[in-house]
Amino acid sequence: MQKVGIVGYGCYVPIYRIKPEEIARVWGEDGERIKKSLNIEQKAVPDLDEDSATMAVEAAKNALVMAQIDSQNIDAIYVGSESHPYAVKPTASIVAEAIKATADLTAADLEFACKAGTAAIQISMGLVLADMAQYALAIGSDTAQGKPSDALEYSAGAGAAAFIIGKNNLVAEIEATYSFTTDTPDFWRRQHAEFPSHGGRFTGEPAYFKHILSATGGLFEKYGYRADDFDYFVFHQPNGKFPLEAAAKLGLEPKKVLPSLVTPKIGNTYSAASLIGLCAVLDKAKAGEKILLTSFGSGAGSDSFAITVTDKIEQARQRVKKNFEFYNKREVFIDYATYAKLKRKIKTL
Repeated sequence: MQKVGIVGYGCYVPIYRIKPEEIARVWGEDGERIKKSLNIEQKAVPDLDEDSATMAVEAAKNALVMAQIDSQNIDAIYVGSESHPYAVKPTASIVAEAIKATADLTAADLEFACKAGTAAIQISMGLVLADMAQYALAIGSDTAQGKPSDALEYSAGAGAAAFIIGKNNLVAEIEATYSFTTDTPDFWRRQHAEFPSHGGRFTGEPAYFKHILSATGGLFEKYGYRADDFDYFVFHQPNGKFPLEAAAKLGLEPKKVLPSLVTPKIGNTYSAASLIGLCAVLDKAKAGEKILLTSFGSGAGSDSFAITVTDKIEQARQRVKKNFEFYNKREVFIDYATYAKLKRKIKTL
């Protein structure tokens, strides 16, 4: 059977941060209580000139640095997001032009709440295995929306992650993938609505946990894996608590999940959330170690992947200076007035 997997990966997180306590101060809420209930210390906020397209470009550039391939050899680009800059005009074509991959390629935007990025990986795998593409670029990127004073405002962050999928010189092989999808309306946004709506606690048990556990369990059953086969688990992270609760339900040790838990530092980056978590793990994982990735997108569905790190990862990582830890450490904290100004400016640009 032909191998397929990750040739290069990269992420991007904006420099600005705001703390839950600062948001709570404005709305007269108990910031410390909210911080603990969500297990979120701060979230990333996009600058005036940052959106899902610009962040996708930066992540893609980092992935290209690692892969050391000519961007002209990328035959497909898919960008998953629920905050595409344009309602009608693809983000993927912007990325293709910016990284000089045009014009001999196919490109499209995807939307499935927070799992559109992993859907892009699956599509890319199919094209590569079918020899319809030498390399395909899959991206998850979001400037996550949250209505002022809503619970989402405390967690909705911004960031992007990009993965170049191919057959050769793999830093990580994708051995298997499995998906679980139902019509579970836990989170939605109508056309022309500025902010999404959500079902409150309903988003937990019948939505997030059911799909995360079912997709992970389905991968185990279909391909004969066991939890003990994996060194790391990466789950979608709408907050800092849900992934750890999912791990407990699966009988996993927290130490297998904590390396991927980036939301407490950058917030829920929606389509990029599980993928940035995967970047953080790949930045540390050793050759031969196995990673299980399971995304979740409201509406609802999950994609699960079994990934094995190869011996090429050490040398590949040395090429990239702007890894997750780089972005995690470069932080500038802002107050709510600046945060509101940035959000308002983004709306009117």
